[in-house]
Amino acid sequence: MAYNDNIHDEELPDEIDGLFTAIDDEDEEGGEPSGMFEHFRFVADKGQQLLRVDKFLVDHMQRASRNRIQQAAEAGCILANGKPVKSNYRVKPDDVISVVMDRPRYEHEVIAEDIPLDIVYEDNTVLVVNKPAGLVVHPGHGNYTGTLVNALAWHFRNNPDYDVNDPRMGLVHRIDKDTSGLLVIAKTPDAKTHLGKQFFNKTTKREYVAVVWGIPQPDKGTITGNIARNPKDRLQMAVFPPDGEIGKHAVTHYEVIEKLNYVSVVKCVLETGRTHQIRVHMMHTGHPLLNDARYGGDEILRGNTSAKYRQFVRNCFEVCPRQALHARTLGFVHPATGKEMFFTSAVPDDMTAMIERWRKAVF
Repeated sequence: MAYNDNIHDEELPDEIDGLFTAIDDEDEEGGEPSGMFEHFRFVADKGQQLLRVDKFLVDHMQRASRNRIQQAAEAGCILANGKPVKSNYRVKPDDVISVVMDRPRYEHEVIAEDIPLDIVYEDNTVLVVNKPAGLVVHPGHGNYTGTLVNALAWHFRNNPDYDVNDPRMGLVHRIDKDTSGLLVIAKTPDAKTHLGKQFFNKTTKREYVAVVWGIPQPDKGTITGNIARNPKDRLQMAVFPPDGEIGKHAVTHYEVIEKLNYVSVVKCVLETGRTHQIRVHMMHTGHPLLNDARYGGDEILRGNTSAKYRQFVRNCFEVCPRQALHARTLGFVHPATGKEMFFTSAVPDDMTAMIERWRKAVF
């Protein structure tokens, strides 16, 4: 029962314990379409006898318990030939077995940096922060410093029980660099396991506020469409038929909460969590987020052609120089107390100022 082609040179002790965390709805730029990142890959040799995948991985990963691997498989973090499998899947010759996680593999040790955190709540088990727009969540290619994880390293620098490099604790989900709003951080391995299962089972409560071009019709509805990487532009996601084989199933519930001439303020509640889900779903319906350069929202898509109007829109973009999207609410069951926790974050000043300009505008 041999294997080969472990894609990484060194083992990460106990890393398997951090696998079963959530796939967030608005995954950070550069993530895989599923929102997960491959950390290990094993290719079974041609003489491989049929063997359960949990046993296969226990035999070939250092300090990985079978129970943890089974939980990871339950959370969709064990792949066979690119598809999630349960722990009773039997590995066969030439199978490619991958272990994926909710964050990129850190190429460098995370450096603690004194970056201010807007802490909404903290106890011995969890930390809830309000992330500003412009802050990258995880270190990665081109962003090894100045991230939220670097800020967490500083915040926990005097906590001997928290290791920012340990995947068994830390961020449970992510939002884009230029999306603002609430994130929960697990301060213990058990907390991350507990919270990760809640996100995976879609029992958390998350609501976003967006400003979009036009007025979606009807005022309240559901957008259903698979999401996958755009074959014509790898920096974009795209929507595919919900009954097709391309992409991951994605469902967004929306409601127009304010109509403002050529734009509207929309509430979005996610049934699934896919990369750029709100952004790409709204674009697909013809209502991109304002100033979302990735999906065409930085163009004037509604209104007239007058110079005065064009200048007005440019001024709005200067006031809110990013996609108009904010993770406003977050609810979950506390992993230690079992109490339902619910947090709300006010729409930030840049989005509020832009909305106010549209309210007062006369065309």
